[in-house]
Amino acid sequence: MIDPQTVTSNLAEVRSAIARAAEDSERDPAGVALIAVSKTVPPEGIQPALESGQRCFGENYVQEAKAKWPALRESCPDVELHLIGPLQSNKAREAVELFDVIHTLDRTSLAAALGKEIRRSGRHPRLLVQVNTGEEPQKGGVAPGAVEAFLAECRDVHGLTVSGLMCIPPAEDPPSAHFGLLAAIARRHALPLLSMGMSADYPAAIQMGATHVRVGSAIFGARQPKDAAEDEKG
Repeated sequence: MIDPQTVTSNLAEVRSAIARAAEDSERDPAGVALIAVSKTVPPEGIQPALESGQRCFGENYVQEAKAKWPALRESCPDVELHLIGPLQSNKAREAVELFDVIHTLDRTSLAAALGKEIRRSGRHPRLLVQVNTGEEPQKGGVAPGAVEAFLAECRDVHGLTVSGLMCIPPAEDPPSAHFGLLAAIARRHALPLLSMGMSADYPAAIQMGATHVRVGSAIFGARQPKDAAEDEKG
């Protein structure tokens, strides 16, 4: 059971911490978007955040988002919905229809599927390439050395416009080096969006230039153990 007052209070604390981190880095806090990661959170748990003015949310699974968000958007049509979990190519149509930003473009087959659905639907969600900065075999993402070729393929072969990069540093590594690497790759390719930083490390990500931070447990509370083990994206 999620207590509405706790969500409201936690959200205010996270917003304040983002503002402090931005100011400490001589950045405008308005340049850092908070993605409230609502994976596994039921609609009644999301409602207090909506009532507090939060409009940017992240989900990990197409089917879960499809079940929750159409109804929530009826009262808040200005919500911006981000897909931050792995995307199967056969879910590309639903993802393009539902999400405003997709953070996990990471392979040729998915680029082809997204390109096809964007052309078919006329919807143009912003796309971020997930970079596997730690080159971990169990994790999705393009290796840092392969980003240039992948971006060129997305653009020249599949007609995609990539707006930025996303990463999830290895759990055992200090995150700042990975954030710095991602920021350097983004600068090299003139990509404006940097999705990096989660509940445990978003101040460090802001220091390294994050434009979007993905915060779930610090707002909505700890997930159930099975959910926390499934992914590390919030």
